Amino acid sequence: MPKSSLTCDVIVVGAGNAALTAALAAHDHGANVIVFEKATKELRGGDSRFSGGMFRFAYNSKEDVKPFLPNLTEKEWDAVVIDPYTTQAYYNDIMRVTQGLADPEMSKLIVDQSLETMRWMTTKLGIKWTWTKLWTVVIEGRRYFSSGALLDAEKEGIGLSDMLFKAAEERKIKILYETRAIRLLMNSKGRVNGATILDKQGFHDVKAKAVILASGGFQSNPEMRVKYLGGDWNSVKVRGAKHNTGDMLREVLDMGAKSTGHWAGCHATPIDGNAPNVGELSLTDRTNRLSYTYAIMVNVHGKRFIDEGEDLGSYTYAKIGRAILVQTRSLAYQIFDQKTVGLLEPRYSTGTPIAGNTIEELADKLKIDRVTLVSTVKEFNTAVQEGKFDPSKKDGKSTKGIIPVKSNWALRIDSPPFVAYSATCGITFTFGGVSTNLKAQVLDVDDKVIPGLYAAGEITGFFYHNYPGGTGLMRGAIFGRISGTNAAQEK
Repeated sequence: MPKSSLTCDVIVVGAGNAALTAALAAHDHGANVIVFEKATKELRGGDSRFSGGMFRFAYNSKEDVKPFLPNLTEKEWDAVVIDPYTTQAYYNDIMRVTQGLADPEMSKLIVDQSLETMRWMTTKLGIKWTWTKLWTVVIEGRRYFSSGALLDAEKEGIGLSDMLFKAAEERKIKILYETRAIRLLMNSKGRVNGATILDKQGFHDVKAKAVILASGGFQSNPEMRVKYLGGDWNSVKVRGAKHNTGDMLREVLDMGAKSTGHWAGCHATPIDGNAPNVGELSLTDRTNRLSYTYAIMVNVHGKRFIDEGEDLGSYTYAKIGRAILVQTRSLAYQIFDQKTVGLLEPRYSTGTPIAGNTIEELADKLKIDRVTLVSTVKEFNTAVQEGKFDPSKKDGKSTKGIIPVKSNWALRIDSPPFVAYSATCGITFTFGGVSTNLKAQVLDVDDKVIPGLYAAGEITGFFYHNYPGGTGLMRGAIFGRISGTNAAQEK
C-alpha cells in the first residue's frame, strides 16, 4: 500500500522507550497504530537503546521488588540490603535536585504511578529486569543499593529496546523505518489529524485520529544546542543517537505549542575522554565514568574544581558533565588510589587507566604540572577529616578548610600505585520541551489543549538543572502509557 493512502487511528513519532510504550498502550486499547522511525532498522530505538536501562520507582519493601526478579532464591534476597523508597522520598528527590522547579503535579503523578508502571511493563509488555550495576557496592558479602536505583532492564538499553520491539512485533504494530515526520496536519477546527512524512519515495500525508510525539530532545543538533545551552555546547560529545535533532519539537512550537522545562539545561555526564563524538552501539552507555565519588577530580592544570562527594552518584552524575565542559579542553582526570580503585564500576574497563607509583610520575604521564598536582593532592590529604568510610551511603567523611570541599567519601590519596581515568562531558538529553497536561495532551501558549496531539518522553519539558538517575526512562514509560491510552480513545 503506498504511504499516501495510509490511515490509522494513532501515529507515534519516534521509536524509543516513550514512543514504544505509547504505541503498545494505544494498540492494547484497540487502536490501529503506525510508528514512524527516522533511523534505519539497524539503528532504531533512539536514546533509550544507548541507556543503562535503569528505571527509578517507589517501593515500600523487598516484597514490592520481588515480582520483578522471580528467579532469585531467598538466600540471594537475604544478601541484598534494600531500604524502603516511598513515594514521598521519590517526590522529595525530584524536587530537591531540580531546585524545586519541577512541576509538582507531574512529579506526584510520576512517583505515584512508578511502581504500577513497572508492573505493567513486566506483566503486559514482557520486560525482564536485573540488578543495576550502578551505585551499588558489596560489603562483607552483602549488596547495598542507592535508594530507588535498583533495577535495569535486562541487557540494559539494548535489551530494553529489543524487548519493546518484540512486544510491538508480536502485536503486528506497523513500524516504518527511515521515515521522517516533517509536519503535523490540522483540520479547519484546529484538530491534529495526521502528519506529513518523508521517506525514500518522497512526501506523503498520513491521516490519523491522534498523533503522539515521542521523538526525543535536541541534543544531537549543534545549532539548537548553541541557541539554548550556549556556545560551550557546540562540539560536545553526544552519548546517544545521532537522530535526536529536535525536528518535531521545533515544528510543534512553531504551530503554537507552549514550551516548558529548563531550556538552558540538560543531562550531561562524565564520559571517557576518548569517547566517540556520537554514541556507538558497540559501546552504548559503557563510556560513562561515574565512580568519581571515590576519587578526586582535577582539570588539566591539576586543580580540583567540584565537590566529588556532594551526594550519592545517582543524584549528581547528570550535572557533573557540565562542570567538566567548562574546564580547559573540556577535560578532567579522576584520580584513585589502591584503597578505592576496587570500587570502580564495571564500565571503566572500556577505558585506558593511567598509573603512577608517585603523584609526580602520574603528573608526568597526564601532562599536568608536577608542582601543581602534588600541591593539590597534599592540600586535599591534609584537609581530610577522620571518620568511617562507607561507600554504601553518604558517610559524612569530609574535608575541612579547602575549596571545593568534598562532603562525603573523602579518603586520602596516599596508597600507590595511583590510577587516573580521563573524563569529558557527554550530553544525553535536553531538558527544554513542549508542555503537556497530566493526560499527556499538548498545550498551546494559552494553556489550551491542542486536540488530537499528545507527547511523551524527552520532547516534553520537565526537569531543571538535574534529575534523579532512572527518572527519565520511568517518566517516558509512564507518559508513554498515558498518551497511548488516551490517544486510542480519540474519535
